[in-house]
Amino acid sequence: MEPFEILCGIAAIIFILYYYFTWNFDFWKSRGVRGPQPIPGFGNVKDVILGKMSLSRYLEKVYNDYRDEPFIGIFDVTTPILIIKDLDLIKDILIKDFLVFGERGYNIHEKADPLSQNLFNLDLDTWRPLRTKLTPVFTSRKLKEMFVLISECSDHLVDYLEKLVKETNTIECHEVTAKYATDVIGNCAFGIEMDALANEDSEFRRIGRDVFRPPLTHRIRNTIKEYWPKLFDFLGHIVPDSEITSFFTRVIVDTMAYREKHNIVRHDFVNTLMELKNSDKLGDFGNYYHRYYFATRLNITFVLRKMDQ
Repeated sequence: MEPFEILCGIAAIIFILYYYFTWNFDFWKSRGVRGPQPIPGFGNVKDVILGKMSLSRYLEKVYNDYRDEPFIGIFDVTTPILIIKDLDLIKDILIKDFLVFGERGYNIHEKADPLSQNLFNLDLDTWRPLRTKLTPVFTSRKLKEMFVLISECSDHLVDYLEKLVKETNTIECHEVTAKYATDVIGNCAFGIEMDALANEDSEFRRIGRDVFRPPLTHRIRNTIKEYWPKLFDFLGHIVPDSEITSFFTRVIVDTMAYREKHNIVRHDFVNTLMELKNSDKLGDFGNYYHRYYFATRLNITFVLRKMDQ
């Protein structure tokens, strides 16, 4: 093959890739929607993909850069994304026109990542009947039944703090609230005494850390899954999954099997799902832990800081 033919082939590949990553970059401009200039191969989320900035920080930056706009147009690699800021539009989307905007926008990977089929990611047609079945989990009566479980964890927290006060003059509130959140969620959701407060080597606490400080392979896997979903469908089986997914799946399966064998009943989420015979929806538990661990820890830390002011 002649050098000229090789150069032509390389040029053709570059042109095809450039066209693939830029063909719709005039989408928002042609509709009169303002937004930052996208970059080929990254869209507007280059810093997020490269790990230089979290998605929430990036959205905050875009929000502040276009403070006077009712909405902003960005690109998630090549996918157009509309950020709504106008309160009336937000109300219409979430309430009045919810059936039109009910899709989550997340990719489901049934084979490469079975736990992606969770309540937060499902399409509207799948989510609606599942939501009806899961509604009893969040009734006032069900939540009140968990107060006893939360109270038990609170007693352990008091004992732990009293011990810390005697041993040190400085208390790391971030770590304390993380341990407490781990115990509460484990007790209420999984029906398991996680013992994160008393045991520094608690397996659940270690997994909790890994959720927010995952290994490099897991970060690469998540980046591919988020921004190149078709590539992930092909490579998902090759890039190793993290211990987090298998851990939560094993915990739920073992807990359900043990309860069924010994006829154990507890007022928690596992028991409710066992009653609903929805054991095939295990993905919700891993995501439940991820979201509520983070929210619980953050809220308690905020309250402690306010009390200290």
